[in-house]
Amino acid sequence: MRLSAASLMAVMLIVTGCSSVRNALGGSQANPGPCPNTLALYDAHRMVDIHGEVNTFEHVGFTGEILNVASLCRYTDSQAKPLNMEMAVRLAFGRGPAAQGDTHTYNMFVAVTRTDRVVIDRQVFPITVTFEPGQDRVEVIEQFKPISIPRVNASTSGENFEVLVGFELTDKQLAFNRGGLRFRIGAGQD
Repeated sequence: MRLSAASLMAVMLIVTGCSSVRNALGGSQANPGPCPNTLALYDAHRMVDIHGEVNTFEHVGFTGEILNVASLCRYTDSQAKPLNMEMAVRLAFGRGPAAQGDTHTYNMFVAVTRTDRVVIDRQVFPITVTFEPGQDRVEVIEQFKPISIPRVNASTSGENFEVLVGFELTDKQLAFNRGGLRFRIGAGQD
């Protein structure tokens, strides 16, 4: 489900911390603990598709970048019920000179992990973007279905978990990101 930029801004204003979740989700009590960290994985927060072996702007196809991640969480009193999260991601997509076609499907992952340990669940979500004729950039907000994080008991804190998002990348795309390389349209121009 896609939200307008104004809707995401409203969500982001509400989501200044877990104490505001009570108001945002209509609960009557504050969360007994913090929400899990929700963030874009640095190595996978952008995707640049380069056609050919030379890393020049003329060879850039489709691109994607995670601009912001916003989330809300709600604890339940029952040990049988998980910690529930809602999440939206603001994304920017680009169409470079080597892009073929006006539509491209980007694959994003959402992974729930024990903090600095093991992945509990990981799912991939396709996001299809269509560029209008002459359009080289599109910004969208993608809202993901509610995320349920299992807890051992009702006192298990959200700070024991992280929710990571990123693009599914090829080895070449990952090496490009890890090399610190970037393309900025119009860089160096007045």
